Amino acid sequence: MGGQALLSGMYRAALSAVDPARGVRRALADPAIRRRLREARRVGVFAVGKAARGMFAGIPRGAFERALVVLPGGYGAPAGRDVEVRVASHPEPDLSSVDAAGSALRFFSEFGSGDVIFCLVSGGTSSLLCLPPPGVTLAEKRRRVRELSRSGASIDELNRLRTSLSRVKGGGLGRATEASLVTLVLSDVPGDRPELVGSGPTVRGGRGDLVRVVGSNRMGLAAARDFARRRGLEPRLRARRLAGEAAEEGRRIGRSVLRLPERGVLLAGGETTVRLNPRSGRGGRTLELALSAAEILDGSNAALLAAGSDGLDGSSRAAGAFADGSTFERSRRRGLSARRSLSRHDTEPFFDALGDLLVTGPTGTNVCDWVFAIGPKTLI
Repeated sequence: MGGQALLSGMYRAALSAVDPARGVRRALADPAIRRRLREARRVGVFAVGKAARGMFAGIPRGAFERALVVLPGGYGAPAGRDVEVRVASHPEPDLSSVDAAGSALRFFSEFGSGDVIFCLVSGGTSSLLCLPPPGVTLAEKRRRVRELSRSGASIDELNRLRTSLSRVKGGGLGRATEASLVTLVLSDVPGDRPELVGSGPTVRGGRGDLVRVVGSNRMGLAAARDFARRRGLEPRLRARRLAGEAAEEGRRIGRSVLRLPERGVLLAGGETTVRLNPRSGRGGRTLELALSAAEILDGSNAALLAAGSDGLDGSSRAAGAFADGSTFERSRRRGLSARRSLSRHDTEPFFDALGDLLVTGPTGTNVCDWVFAIGPKTLI
């Protein structure tokens, strides 16, 4: 198995482990959830986020009375007379996000005591549901969140701001109903804290609600580790989560890869940031991480794949990119400048010219990013 094939195999194994429909079906086997479903007077299903379609597919038809699904454009939508679908804006909210939030509030208010609403929440929800409080305009909210995001703020900091500027986040949507809530979360945040995923619209606290995490970045890493072990390799899970500036993290990852022993592979997960500027080109955090790592790996036998679990990295069309010890040399022969691409945050054209993009299209799941790397002493 070649280097790129092995790296792709680890990525596919990780994706399979966080399949949203499979995660929801596992959760439904929980005795507490089964009892809640059995005792309910009426059952509704609310699915929102990049993985809304896949998570909704894990709920058996006939198990609910009504459903509302909110998802981004291009992600495909479930059909059925009992299913209302709203397509809203991502990665920034617009009026469609306001309309979707209004629909969600109406949906929740139509269920009452004795009813149960299954809430299937995944990444992207913060943009898809947007309802600013009185005195705050949509334009102001967008500006403040955009400015904080471009500053390199953490997901915790972004979610705190989003919650303060919303009537539905921070449990606000859940408080619109007297129904019991069962929230199933596909986590894309550090620590897998449900109240942070999508800014926690249905995590209202108390009232006997149930909350479960059905998929996470760490679950994907565990599956990739097992994939590597079955091929006689020695996987090492990086203790530190991917975080901080993408370029800096890429250099740190590159140095760790060069220290791997024979048959060693490195696995890491998390989410970095990129400080954009008005003249930024096409790219994303995993492409930037991969290109920065390539500078460290230059001339070695090491190889690396950095890719987003959702299949779309930043403003690029790719999930991520491959990099190895030959990346810089091959780019020089084509007249490409890695440093210029990094300074302009224009990494997609660089990797595209080398044929090293990983293009998957939307994967239907969303649990942040992964890095898989093969050490220089590992013969593939």
